[in-house]
Amino acid sequence: MRGGLFIPAAQVTLDTVMSAKKLFLKPIVAASLLTVTFSLPLQAQETEDGGFPPDLPGMLEALKQADDPQAAKLADEIALRWEQSGSAAMDLLLKRAKDAAQRGDLDVAVDHLTALTDHAPDFAEGWHLRASVYFQKEQPGLALHDLEMTLHLNPNHFRALFGLGVILEQLDKPELAHEAYTLALRIYPHYEEAKAALARLTPDAKGREL
Repeated sequence: MRGGLFIPAAQVTLDTVMSAKKLFLKPIVAASLLTVTFSLPLQAQETEDGGFPPDLPGMLEALKQADDPQAAKLADEIALRWEQSGSAAMDLLLKRAKDAAQRGDLDVAVDHLTALTDHAPDFAEGWHLRASVYFQKEQPGLALHDLEMTLHLNPNHFRALFGLGVILEQLDKPELAHEAYTLALRIYPHYEEAKAALARLTPDAKGREL
């Protein structure tokens, strides 16, 4: 699923809402602005065979310019690249966690992902997948923590930004969710799930003060 593994969660406390506002909005905005400020100075072009640059910075720059459905294909390729830890053992833990999550064995998935984040704390995708699983377990506070780690390690992670928007929307914070979806679309302009969410939230978000 291109939008991620997020599903509606149970109600959470006001403390979680305030923690989300404190922990996420300013750091994500700052990180995203830095990403925009220090983006590649040259326009990324398609390669001669109609493909895209093999390096992640080039792929991310191409994602901003690609037309749909090329953009969707490129987004999936970037996501696959993010899943490569550089370690066969860590990649195996990630695969086992994904398989467990797809079977519905969420506790097993968390165990694999906790081992992964313990052994490879700089691997953003381990935190991202565990955030998804925590959200499915209706533990949004833990999911928020892992999304913070994901975006600290990879500010360009448009799926993590989308997931953040989903959680903030569930927390009844449409203005913050609006910001998260907007940041995701700056990285991936043809992100259909984020576009739909942003369109749905825009009237409500504009009616509230940020």
